[in-house]
Amino acid sequence: MKKEEAHPLLRGGRRRSTSYTHGFSASQIQSLTAICQTIIPPLTDDDDDVITGGDLPNHVQAFYSSNGPDEVAELIVKRGVPKAVFIVSLVLKFLSSRLGTLVLCGYICFDKNWPFVRTFSELPLKKRESVLQNWSRQTLLLPLRIAFLLLKIITLFIFFSWTDENSNNPAWEAIGYHVEEILEKQENEPPLKKGVIETMKNEDDSSLKESLLQKGISVIEDPNQKNTYKIKCDVAIVGSGSGGGVAAAVLAKSGQKVVIIEKGNYFTPQDYSGLEGPSLSELYESGGILSTEDGKIMIQAGSTVGGGSSVNWSACIRTPDYVLQEWSKQNNLPLFTTDEYKSAMDDVCERLGVTENCVEEGFQNKVLRKGVENLGLKIEPVPRNSSADHYCGSCCYGCKRGDKKGTESTWLVDAVNEGAVILSGCKAEKIVLVKNRCIGVIAISENQNIKKKLYIEARVTISACGSLLTPPLLISSGLKNKNIGSNLHLHPVSFVWGYFPEHSSEIKGKCFEGGILTSLHKVQQNQESDNFETVIEVSALGPASFAGLIPWASRQEINERMTKYSRTAVLFALTRDQGLGEVKRQGHVKYRLSKIDRENIKTGLRRALRILIAAGAEEVGTFRSDGQKIKCRGIKDEELDEFLDNVGAVGGPRSRSEHWTIYCSAHQMGSCRMGESEEDGAVDENGECWEAKGLFVCDGSVLPSALGVNPMVTIQSTAYCISKRLAASLKKGMLDS
Repeated sequence: MKKEEAHPLLRGGRRRSTSYTHGFSASQIQSLTAICQTIIPPLTDDDDDVITGGDLPNHVQAFYSSNGPDEVAELIVKRGVPKAVFIVSLVLKFLSSRLGTLVLCGYICFDKNWPFVRTFSELPLKKRESVLQNWSRQTLLLPLRIAFLLLKIITLFIFFSWTDENSNNPAWEAIGYHVEEILEKQENEPPLKKGVIETMKNEDDSSLKESLLQKGISVIEDPNQKNTYKIKCDVAIVGSGSGGGVAAAVLAKSGQKVVIIEKGNYFTPQDYSGLEGPSLSELYESGGILSTEDGKIMIQAGSTVGGGSSVNWSACIRTPDYVLQEWSKQNNLPLFTTDEYKSAMDDVCERLGVTENCVEEGFQNKVLRKGVENLGLKIEPVPRNSSADHYCGSCCYGCKRGDKKGTESTWLVDAVNEGAVILSGCKAEKIVLVKNRCIGVIAISENQNIKKKLYIEARVTISACGSLLTPPLLISSGLKNKNIGSNLHLHPVSFVWGYFPEHSSEIKGKCFEGGILTSLHKVQQNQESDNFETVIEVSALGPASFAGLIPWASRQEINERMTKYSRTAVLFALTRDQGLGEVKRQGHVKYRLSKIDRENIKTGLRRALRILIAAGAEEVGTFRSDGQKIKCRGIKDEELDEFLDNVGAVGGPRSRSEHWTIYCSAHQMGSCRMGESEEDGAVDENGECWEAKGLFVCDGSVLPSALGVNPMVTIQSTAYCISKRLAASLKKGMLDS
């Protein structure tokens, strides 16, 4: 059978052009190459090759022959925080000279022969390794630690994610990894074909106009604004994820003409490749490489038609009762304890085809289940928006089987069947406000060949572009409410790992196989109570993400971790965070963990390690920068207790502690929260902005606080209530005055 052909943007393969825009000089690239050689593991059992370098294995040679260091430089400049990129550039410049190497590396670069001081690239591998280890432990010169972190993450990410023209990476065989192939390609018509306009495929302005006319949208040249097409509709929605998709379906079904603006591209199951590198680049905000400004938390958010629902892990968990009670009573938002909201959850779960059944769990969920049960604790099934026999470990890169029911295959299909139009590859630039009334939105295509802007005039405008992008859009459009961009919750998570050798474990499979999330464990102080502040779940880390996040304590350590990758189970502790962040400008996220959050994460990490050990792990460890780990076979209780006592929620890379870690976030909430009044929130209980009539927010940013569990059902249910109320108001003409 013929192998399926993925979308060109998702296929991978090396660039045909060797023209790079990173701006690094040849001498800087030489220094970067020496760093790459030090960081990248040989993926061999030969200790001499690990310690001294030896001859480069074929899979490492392939990296350099494909301009690997230039690719690293390109991604650093494209995705790195500007201050960190500047530091890396400066460090590479210093390392290119003898004096600069002496300043940054110290006495280790001295040599008994003329000219007595070596540049970094001239140092033996072992000495280069010592330099990087010292940078990682820096507590005074933190810029060196930041440089090390960015170089380490991007180098390992590129090394384990790049592919050749056949979508293969030679290093994968050495770590036991492969990308699942689906041989039978389904030639189904794209489910959104009748309603989507892929602006990235338009050749020019005139072809965009023709596409709009074909979808039944009247287009005129705006007489008041140059170089602008003006179109009219009832409802303009910015974003097509869990909030925007639901709102589009509800409002279109009520008879409103709906236009959806989505900056991401449209892909179908036949388009997905399952390749980590190109999938993260095309389906996630900032290519999946977005961090808080201090580098402490890596953030992932969907950026495609369907938003996060297209790439999430399928979890469909209803809003916990105690959270609903809190929002209703403490936040004075009675909506959340009404029959209206409970009915919305029922309707959402029915449309998503949610089931709690799972025919067969994957390796990591089996580990979690076995460990929890062996400890005599409670394990719970995770309801999913897929079939009971869905056994797909790459849904985070788009579901190639088309089994998972994201908004692009449910709510948005309902919307286009009722006449809604989706403009993909189109970014909202500004909300148009006139005398505290919203009258539409101005958008631009990401296609460089399209020069004209779009002015979408609407009776109602909905911002549903997520907790990271809705606040910057509203603020840049002139809104001033203090709650916009504040109160950001991230559900921060920290990881632990356990290694299960295939020859000695009854749990079969590999870490990247099977449904991503089918079980969870709640860490409860009181087993009689439904309240919990931390949950333990399994992670979905492809080899490149795993390598980028796992500690690099030495070349030998990273070599060992990666050669054991396929049989390493990764669990994480997720806390219902009380800490708050802010996002006022796109791509600029600030966040601080509270003391209580740290305690909850610490408790969760210690529980997760006990679960791994109870499941039969040979060795377990944390993601702390020094590679904190312990062998489990024959371990005594007091030894384990001593190890666990040293496990905690350490600071990020800019902390002054010798040991640090990287946290992650896949859930963002609360940055335009609902409130009883303008003082308490950015929007009212109907989702309408206090400052602008006719402007609504309908995404995770309206949630009053952190949720504590995967938020898709809560976001969709809230969006369902907001849009149902909005549809009723529009029908009565209440928003036209």
